[in-house]
Amino acid sequence: MKIGYPCINRTVKCNGNKTFRLRSYSDQRLTETVQNNLACLQKVLKYNIRHNILFFRISSDLVPFASHPVCKFDWQGHFSTSLNELGDLIRQHDIRISMHPDQFIVLNTPRDAVLESSLLELRYHSQLLDLMELDTTAKIQLHVGGVYGDRDTSIKRFIDRYKHLEPVIQRRLVIENDDRSYQLEDCLRIHQATGIPVLFDWFHHQVLNSGESLPDGLKAAARTWRSEDGTPMVDYSSQEPGKIRGKHAQTLDPHDFRNFLALNPKRDLDLMLEIKDKEKSALKALKLLRNETGYIKN
Repeated sequence: MKIGYPCINRTVKCNGNKTFRLRSYSDQRLTETVQNNLACLQKVLKYNIRHNILFFRISSDLVPFASHPVCKFDWQGHFSTSLNELGDLIRQHDIRISMHPDQFIVLNTPRDAVLESSLLELRYHSQLLDLMELDTTAKIQLHVGGVYGDRDTSIKRFIDRYKHLEPVIQRRLVIENDDRSYQLEDCLRIHQATGIPVLFDWFHHQVLNSGESLPDGLKAAARTWRSEDGTPMVDYSSQEPGKIRGKHAQTLDPHDFRNFLALNPKRDLDLMLEIKDKEKSALKALKLLRNETGYIKN
């Protein structure tokens, strides 16, 4: 099991993912911003390596406006060396990488303009991972999308769109169950038609499911991953006390995490902690694994 957290490290003293408004776009501004973002990402990865945090979700904002028509700059060529160096660092230390495009990236949208921008954004994500020369275990995760008043039609539209994606995008995509629209059984239905792996969201399944137990749900999702996809990825969080159901926790709940471990004794998965305090909870989770299970060696 590898433990990870998404996008931002609150300990490392750098301000990555710095963006700017469209009206102030310039190639120079883009170059400066991306250089800063890449330097910050390297610092975060080195922090993670020192602390044995070997799973990380890279921010989609690494190259701002990369998929926007305003960007004519050859960022792929300009930053190829820097991205390759990051890839070397990732491969050298066997770090698992994922990305998670924003919610406006919707494959099953009925709107042509939204689909076009979604495809451009997915191409950007794929290019970024390819430029780092990461293998197909580096994944891009998506929600299925909207229901649009007809679940079956919307699922069919997702399946049709997926089948027509460029292979360089297809090989990296995974879908996850969410807590509002598409539960695990919907994702498994899509997998059966496409072969796309299903990333199991542990917390979402507690909020929205068809009666499957958490361990059974995880096992069903794990079976959708092939060897070239790598170890199955799982998103983990717990309920923030006193908040609306589905609100992610601010920090790791040791009792809930121990229960998760007890329900998954094999632990042949890579775990992304979607918890608000990021690396702090990742360190707590690693300590629990070391001290209470002996699973991870120092």
